[in-house]
Amino acid sequence: MSLVFKRKSVRKYTDEKVPDDVIENLLKAGMQAPSACNQQAWEFIVVTNEEDKKAISEMHKFATPAANASHLIVTLGNLNKAKAYRMIEQDLGACNENILLQATHEGLGAVWLGFHPVEDRTLKLKEYLDIPDYCIPFSVICVGYPAHEIPVKLRYDESKVHFDRF
Repeated sequence: MSLVFKRKSVRKYTDEKVPDDVIENLLKAGMQAPSACNQQAWEFIVVTNEEDKKAISEMHKFATPAANASHLIVTLGNLNKAKAYRMIEQDLGACNENILLQATHEGLGAVWLGFHPVEDRTLKLKEYLDIPDYCIPFSVICVGYPAHEIPVKLRYDESKVHFDRF
């Protein structure tokens, strides 16, 4: 549970670039996530171009961390590969969390920027990155070396736990 309790959203990064093999580790972790019917209907676009990161950072008001990240990982749901397409959002959520946990393990900072299901966000991203119609742009994960240490806040709240019935 140590990674779970160390993980936090990091939105500011140093200028140091994350090595390609570390990005590959993040993608391997993402692909290790459980998926409905073992469909593994995910695809990824790794964005490194400064102009592209800036453009993505301007797609919605919460996307600003994308501008100064080392890499962006765009997670996509491929509807052509989906056996249980109604579960694809759950699959991608698990995939994203695995990437975030691996980033923590690698000493990186990361934040998950929500795009899907907000239509204007997904359309902008889809159009900008030439994403085919059979893929759903689910999220953008910003990755980099943290610019400063952020304390973790424990969130356990016993009042939200119910046994047997609500």
